[in-house]
Amino acid sequence: MARVLLRGQLKRMAGDRAEHDVGGATLAELLRGLERAQPGLDGWILDERGRIRRHINVFVNGEYGSEETAVADGDRVDVLPAISGGG
Repeated sequence: MARVLLRGQLKRMAGDRAEHDVGGATLAELLRGLERAQPGLDGWILDERGRIRRHINVFVNGEYGSEETAVADGDRVDVLPAISGGG
């Protein structure tokens, strides 16, 4: 299983838990499993086609990932909502 770390609003939507152990061979499988385990996240990370939403950034062991990115046991997956704004 990979260790998924959620930040910001996503953490709050997942019962205020930042860390989740989730299985899956690819990021798409892993994120679908996370949404099933944490129904409050359903539709917030993946869209209706199973693609990562534009406002979500996902990294595997510090490298930017896409739905097809392979995930192995012990990997660290960071799921971050994009931050916008400025001045």
